[in-house]
Amino acid sequence: MPMPDRTFRALTTSGHTDLPRTLAVLLDPALADVVGLVAWRAGPEQVMVANAFGCSRITADGHEPVHGQDPIARQDPLAFAGRDLELADPHPSAERNHYPLAAARLLAAFADPDRAPDVIVMHTDAHFWPERGGHLGEHGSLSVLQSRAPWLQSGAGVTQRGMLPTHARIVDVAPTLLHLAGLPVPAGLDGRPRTEFASAGAQHVIGLLWDGANSSALLAGATDGTLPNVGRLLAAGFALTGGAVAEFPSVTLTNHASALTGLSPGRHGIVHNAFYDRHLQRQVLANDASTWHTACDLLRPAARTLWELAGDHGSACVNEPIDRGAGYSTFALVRASGADDGARSLRGSLAPASEDPHADQGWVGKDGDYAWSTQVDAMGLAQMMTLFDADAPPRLAWWNTTLTDTGHHGGGAHSAEATAALIDSDRRLGVFLDLLERRDLLRHSVFLLTADHGSVAAEPACRGDWGEALAAAGLAVRDEAYGY
Repeated sequence: MPMPDRTFRALTTSGHTDLPRTLAVLLDPALADVVGLVAWRAGPEQVMVANAFGCSRITADGHEPVHGQDPIARQDPLAFAGRDLELADPHPSAERNHYPLAAARLLAAFADPDRAPDVIVMHTDAHFWPERGGHLGEHGSLSVLQSRAPWLQSGAGVTQRGMLPTHARIVDVAPTLLHLAGLPVPAGLDGRPRTEFASAGAQHVIGLLWDGANSSALLAGATDGTLPNVGRLLAAGFALTGGAVAEFPSVTLTNHASALTGLSPGRHGIVHNAFYDRHLQRQVLANDASTWHTACDLLRPAARTLWELAGDHGSACVNEPIDRGAGYSTFALVRASGADDGARSLRGSLAPASEDPHADQGWVGKDGDYAWSTQVDAMGLAQMMTLFDADAPPRLAWWNTTLTDTGHHGGGAHSAEATAALIDSDRRLGVFLDLLERRDLLRHSVFLLTADHGSVAAEPACRGDWGEALAAAGLAVRDEAYGY
């Protein structure tokens, strides 16, 4: 049964007099098809999380239900793991969905006093909202499918093989790469080095981030031959069936920063792709082609990037905004150019997507975003080829692939467009692996392939806008990122 108004008043300690009314609107069962969860700060290190059927309180000690059903009772990181299980239940209801590491992730989401919002509203996995910028494929919520990024390791020093029924976290990426490189891992990170999977000492440590890649689709393609080059990596290593749990919100720049600092968003400061900074008293648009080259300016002073933690050990950071301290960086070149529109300035200088031999030309012609991401990823491959064909290849490298996110947004997880994006990316990976093999570098290299979040396919019939419901109730709510 819905929570009565007095419950909302009792569960809000904020000075915002409209908060109880706002929550009453958002948690009305009439919006339950589009509103998955709602969370708000209830005091120092205390967060409330609710859906239309119940509410729980989260503290550093864990969480406890305070009304009705516990909305985050199910937190199995391996829930719905595997393509068949995912396709059988692509939009789990509130009674079946899982929210891995929910308490820690929600506390971290509200930890930055200047940048955390008053309220976070999470879309259901089925919600389709093109009128507000949504796509057929989405991510961002706390749910397991939107939060599950792949985690695959391969190559020199890797001791595990096959599919392992466990999980890692996105914040484990930087400490694990440091471990693989034989470099010290500092204390105080939120992530930890996954030393149980591989020993240190490879001559070349290569991180691969396939933005937005659905973990189950990637692993299925690696085993059924659709992605033969990911399959090459898997044959020489392992993958975690539970993947890597993204930090919350499960969006791009938040998790790029989490991967490459080992810190949660409440500590590194990039709390969403767009957010309101109370100190600056303005909206910050973090994840945009015009601002990627300045992303590290948003990091909090205590946050150190992988490159800063690694020191001067021959590093390269390709097509990645979180690049501060890298020996070679794509976005350092953008900054040096003085262009005031950031990566957008590259459009005129990149080879046409129609000339890319690795691209699905059908999708290049159908989707302008697919064409642009193809150009960006072709440039990424060219940089990696140049770097590793040099006399002194990088000791520690990172290669960010963007097309996978574009394909998953364009068609949704497991769609024809998402599959095409994975296949194109696999072709580029194969060209790079062939270079390493020709130069006798492959057997001396170790790889970690991951992503920044998961992806689900929205249900086109599941429409609705909580903004309209709030406005109809006379509530003026500033929504920075449609839900934040």
